This record gives sequence, C-alpha cells and structure tokens, in this order.
Amino acid sequence: MIYGLGTDICDVRRIRVSLERHGERFARRILSDAELATWRMRSARWPERGMRYLATRFSAKEAFSKAVGLGMRMPMTWRQCEIGKLASGQPVIVLHGALKEWFDARGLSAHVSVTDETDYAASFVVVEKKTSE
Repeated sequence: MIYGLGTDICDVRRIRVSLERHGERFARRILSDAELATWRMRSARWPERGMRYLATRFSAKEAFSKAVGLGMRMPMTWRQCEIGKLASGQPVIVLHGALKEWFDARGLSAHVSVTDETDYAASFVVVEKKTSE
C-alpha cells in the first residue's frame, strides 16, 4: 500500500551558489559521511559532476521528506537520510539513527529515482507500507 509520494526538482545553479557562499560546510550539512567521500572524489576529478551529485542528493532527500510527510523536521535530517546505490547503479535510500528507527517502526519501505541534466536535478520517491501476507 502506498504510504506517500514525493518529488523534487532542484536548480543546480542554486546549489552552486550555496556551495560558493558556504564552501564545503554546505556539502557537509547535506551529505552523509559516505556521500561526502563520493562527492569529494567526483568533485576533484570532474567538478561539474560533483556539483550534479550534490544536487541529486539534495533533491532526493527533499523528495523523501515529502513522501514520509515529515518535511525537514525530526526525525528527518539531511545526514540521517543517505542516497546510496546498488552494484547495478540503482539508487537506494539508506537511513540511519532515529530516522531509521521511526521508518522501520512504521513498517515502511522506499523506492527512489534520480536524474540530472545541466541545470536541473530531479527525484521521485515512493514510500510503501509493508503488508503482511
């Protein structure tokens, strides 16, 4: 059963301005430790790819917060919601701490899709309530 849907579109140029204004502190606020390592690696090699990586993570976390109905209030935090990927490249939501406890206690599962183009990153999240069979 669908519990919630979330979508977000993010202007990559807005992310760029925030990063220029606040430096890496902005990325550290948004990204988990694992995401931060990936962002640093991509940014060092391909700065524009790093920028789009940051924008897709921002967008996916916004979409997730909408799908669960919390917005950006506890237990939802930027760093406790991580956008990982399977070996196939499929993006997955990995939750930590109080957010994971809240999510698991409700019997929820999530599916995420992210995409980006030069100026925009977009994400869609479907959250389902697990049903017992």
